[in-house]
Amino acid sequence: MTTAFYSDERCFWHGGGNYAFTLPAGGLVQPSPGGLPENPETKRRLRNLIEVTGLARHLSMRGAEPASREDLLRVHPDSYLSAFKAASDAGGGELGLRSPFGAGGYEIAALSAGLASAALRAVLTGEARNAYALSRPPGHHATSDWPNGFCLLNNIAVAIRAAQGQGLVRRVAVIDWDVHHGNGTEAIFWDDPEVLTISLHQERNYPLDTGGVEATGGPAAPMSNLNLPLPPGCGHAAYLYAMERVVLPALDRFRPEAIVVACGFDAAAVDPLGRMLCSAETFRVLTRMAMQAADRLCDGRLVMVHEGGYSEVYVPFCGHAVLEELSGSDISAADPLAATLARRQPEARFDAFARAWIDEAASALGL
Repeated sequence: MTTAFYSDERCFWHGGGNYAFTLPAGGLVQPSPGGLPENPETKRRLRNLIEVTGLARHLSMRGAEPASREDLLRVHPDSYLSAFKAASDAGGGELGLRSPFGAGGYEIAALSAGLASAALRAVLTGEARNAYALSRPPGHHATSDWPNGFCLLNNIAVAIRAAQGQGLVRRVAVIDWDVHHGNGTEAIFWDDPEVLTISLHQERNYPLDTGGVEATGGPAAPMSNLNLPLPPGCGHAAYLYAMERVVLPALDRFRPEAIVVACGFDAAAVDPLGRMLCSAETFRVLTRMAMQAADRLCDGRLVMVHEGGYSEVYVPFCGHAVLEELSGSDISAADPLAATLARRQPEARFDAFARAWIDEAASALGL
């Protein structure tokens, strides 16, 4: 039994529009050669790093077919898919908010969803012990009919619905530790009691109007959605406490048959779109905790699907740490920022404040 790693070079060819950081260029906003922060290099450099260190030899390196139209329709309406395909065929465009695409963007987004679907299927059928999908474009902000936040199709939702449709799984838990609220995944599964969605995110980062602790699921699925908005400045200790205090008890209460992690690395201390203080070690330990929960609850069935993370230099080291933990490999990539970030961790008084914040949220969620 191995750790499967799914990627495809074509996903790195997805292109955005004329942006400068997160603002459309024009008027007084000067065009930027870098475009959107969501660029291919963070993901490509992660794949490069695991090849250079030799970790790739300890993984089952795989590709996948694009998600089929049938599977996409389980999540996204035909009207949206048709509009997306038509714009993609015409050279590209933008249908939502901060989610531009170029020619062939539809096919690349379907491939990204296909990587996530193949990863989940491999774990559910016993082909792999666990799996990592290096999906791009990301997906957790995409609702069924409105792309936003760099996300065009909801990769995790497509993967779960496809697996459910094939009779491979029924109850699935999604843990989203991207620094931004997983609003799209929340919306898609809002009234579904068989999918638990849990989002740990920086409070009021993106989107500004979602992610509150009071949003706990629809009438048919009370407490199927849990949000833990965290105060800016949280670091390693706060994230581990959030897992212990909220995520693990929620998983125990739900009893999933599989766990999927929306694995964003933008809670890292050097990310341009987050204000948290996590390190590669944080993501390593979070992964360990998720693996232990999966071992205890669902025979180890755990899948990581790559979401955000916008530091070209640091994301590869965060991802390498996660893959070391998933695979049990003794090949490591020393974190070049470890000493600096250890000194930047919040003082004990802030950690105490963060713990009280998390305790209050946990009480509101009945945990």
